[in-house]
Amino acid sequence: MAGSTSFDDITASNASLRRFLHGLPGVDQVGAEARAASLGTRSIKTTAKAYALDLAIRMVDLTTLEGQDTPGKVRALASKAMRPDPADLSCPQVAAVCVYPDMVGVAKETLGSSGVNVAAVATAFPSGRAALDIKLADTRDAVEAGADEIDMVIDRGAFLAGNYLQVFEEIVAVREACGDAHLKVIFETGELQTYDNVRRVSWLAMMAGGHFIKTSTGKVQPAATLPVTMIMLEAVRDFREATGQMIGVKPAGGIRTAKDAIKYLVTVNEVAGPDWLDPDWFRFGASTLLNDLLMQRTKMTTGRYSGPDYFTLD
Repeated sequence: MAGSTSFDDITASNASLRRFLHGLPGVDQVGAEARAASLGTRSIKTTAKAYALDLAIRMVDLTTLEGQDTPGKVRALASKAMRPDPADLSCPQVAAVCVYPDMVGVAKETLGSSGVNVAAVATAFPSGRAALDIKLADTRDAVEAGADEIDMVIDRGAFLAGNYLQVFEEIVAVREACGDAHLKVIFETGELQTYDNVRRVSWLAMMAGGHFIKTSTGKVQPAATLPVTMIMLEAVRDFREATGQMIGVKPAGGIRTAKDAIKYLVTVNEVAGPDWLDPDWFRFGASTLLNDLLMQRTKMTTGRYSGPDYFTLD
């Protein structure tokens, strides 16, 4: 019943979690891929495309997660997040800048009161293989440095071994360590092997208190795909119907073009519904997507494409 379902009895043991998660409806692989492909062929009108491009820009978590990241690079990225197209002040800013925890302070200082959030990856990103106390310390350090959002990674080995309660309890503990920061739970769907596992881990993360469920770290291929994201959108839709709670979705990795982004927005609208067409409930984790969105936006405004080097290369 919406707004009143309790999962306390379900999460009391690994056996009860297993029964619940394996009792979820199975995913028809052929049907899911066919529906995702069909949604990906939808076209939108020119006026809707202008709106969709601006919405997609507002949904971007502009990301740099490299060992060679420097304070200067993070400052430049944060500046671009606030003013993606300096030649067009009507261009919206992005949702967040996503960095490693040691760069949170630099990003926070640069972004100031702009309204662009700072997201930090944590919990032994990207492997998720570390002791829980290390994961919690990683999270607390990022929050204390000013992170507004934490992108944690689950222990995929534990999940695939059927240790659902371990994964559940880690998410609960990280959520508590986040304090007021929002928690995005990364699945690394490219390692989960089946669509059934994607559905199961989506419910597991939502039941554990994640604010967002996220496909990938961007370090493993395949990363985000339209069928996987569609299954996650079905999960958040069904979870709201069961509990009254909305959970966000973030595909990350491999989304590089405005055309791809619009396919995802169409899928969001058709599967979860228009309530999710908002940066509070849907994000793109990306480093190169923003430039193509800006190029397409400029084309609609001026009638011509700018060169690929017109905008900064990140």
